Amino acid sequence: SATAQGQQSRPRIRGQKKAIEEQRDNLKPDEVFYYVDEFNVSWQPTLKAMWSPKGQQVMIPTPRQPTKHYGIGGVNYHSGETVVIFRRRKRRPQIAEFLQQLLDTHPQETIYVAWDNVNTHQDNEVEAVVRSAAGRLVLMYLPTYSPWLNPIEMLWRHFRREVTHCELFETVKHLLQTSKDFFDRYNQTPEQVLSIIGANPA
Repeated sequence: SATAQGQQSRPRIRGQKKAIEEQRDNLKPDEVFYYVDEFNVSWQPTLKAMWSPKGQQVMIPTPRQPTKHYGIGGVNYHSGETVVIFRRRKRRPQIAEFLQQLLDTHPQETIYVAWDNVNTHQDNEVEAVVRSAAGRLVLMYLPTYSPWLNPIEMLWRHFRREVTHCELFETVKHLLQTSKDFFDRYNQTPEQVLSIIGANPA
């Protein structure tokens, strides 16, 4: 995009769905496109509908003091590969850390990131990473209050179905390791991730 290339210190594209998808679908060979978002990883089990005998309710054990962590992750829309970190918070320093992880994963390519426009995505720590990337990191902002425009939401739902629904882990450490294993496993078969998010293989 000419607009994005013209913004050296703040290479952002505040566009609507069409503009973002046009950029996503017309990448150069040395460019990659990620959808990015955060998700909760709580010791409190997530719930789903379950069959049970009539008149009986399925009981799901819960911890006395639920402990919450957060995943900050991105999915490469064209390859299906994911980059995910788990932290106790999802504030600006953690968001900046994740963006640096993306840059370390792709040391030569230009990276386009499409995400929502919450304030943690738009502050000094984030700007510092963008500046240090010297044009290799372009932030694109999805329309406000439109989570359905971010395909990574489908991956988060798949994660919850497979890992946390109705499952109380013995420890938080076990929960976090199982969560990490989920993404490591799917990175071995990224074509499955492409199917989950509704993308076409590159």
